[in-house]
Amino acid sequence: MIPRPLCIALTALTVVGILSGCASTREESICASAQPCPACPVCPGAEPEAPPTEDPVQPAQWSELIGWEADRHAQVWPALLRSCTVLGRQPDWKAACDAADKIGDQPSDESARRYFTEWFTPWKLVNPDGSDEGLVTGYFEPVIEASRQKSSTYRWPIHAPPEDMIVVDLAKTHPELKHMRLRGRIEGRNLVPYWTRGEISEKENEIPARTLFWAKDPVALFFLHVQGSGQLQLADGSRTRIGYADQNGHQYVSIGRWLIDQGELETHQASMQGIRNWAQNNPERLDELLAANPSYVFFRELPLSPGGGGPIGALGVPLTDERSIATDPRYVPPGAPVFLATTEPLSDTPLRRLMMTQDTGGAIKGVVRADFFWGSGSQSGELAGRMRQQGKMWLLLPRGVKP
Repeated sequence: MIPRPLCIALTALTVVGILSGCASTREESICASAQPCPACPVCPGAEPEAPPTEDPVQPAQWSELIGWEADRHAQVWPALLRSCTVLGRQPDWKAACDAADKIGDQPSDESARRYFTEWFTPWKLVNPDGSDEGLVTGYFEPVIEASRQKSSTYRWPIHAPPEDMIVVDLAKTHPELKHMRLRGRIEGRNLVPYWTRGEISEKENEIPARTLFWAKDPVALFFLHVQGSGQLQLADGSRTRIGYADQNGHQYVSIGRWLIDQGELETHQASMQGIRNWAQNNPERLDELLAANPSYVFFRELPLSPGGGGPIGALGVPLTDERSIATDPRYVPPGAPVFLATTEPLSDTPLRRLMMTQDTGGAIKGVVRADFFWGSGSQSGELAGRMRQQGKMWLLLPRGVKP
């Protein structure tokens, strides 16, 4: 989730400071190389954005999809069937989803490939400036140690949304600001910014927020905040999952960038492991490091997905390792197949495969822009943390359906 200041005049509220962010499911990359947040929507009364010079979705031929024939299309089939549990209720998608259901849940690569070419039409995604390449990053689901009871070992709280946090849905008065919400608290007769991460840590016993679990490692918990969801390996040997429930409204700040600005790390060292190593070597400055990011995420407990599926994405279905992506829903219909042609993390090795659009994210803005879900655990985290590649994308829509 990447909160971003929202510029808007509120006629009925007194707003002290910046309260709002663009809500999403996880923070932007902790690495210092992460791009800045995209611009917020135009404020009421401001000059409108210039229209794009290119149509973002353009007709394409199957022969244009780089690496299409070599993909293992059967591997995306479980993700397709999950998307169809949502899309199958829409008239434009019903026939294609019914056809997939008739094929069954274990097609061969050849029959899966034939299904897509028979039932779908490819459309090339193009940026406003006419270019057809964009940024492809990666994300994952952390697994951290936690307990339902506080102890000397498990003493870092994982909070549910606080009872005193006020959420204002701006779309009710400004429809163009759909998905934008103000978050704050009442102080006297004013709505003021909600507490920052550092203030929440200092006021732990004063914040009216239920503690769901207690984490063992504060740095691992911080990374879980960045991702917005994760699994908990509980002290009793069981596992559960927690997901994003809300956020305190403050803008996300990269602690990797903060360490670089403090002269503590070089740019190439500001990776997840580099930050973890610094924290281990500087325990007396841990609170200062974490407080550098004022954004704070609140969680809710979720059941583990049947059959060991991944976390629930924005589409409302479990994500599939290495076959689900997050995209910008302004350009890519949620749930739709997208063929992605990019490269492996920090490599020139081709990574070309059919993906299912099943998630969104605050940093995922633009036409040719994707976030690649690598899976759960530390190995997936290493891949996700290194992924910052360029790629091309083709949207697949059922035959006869226009973008």
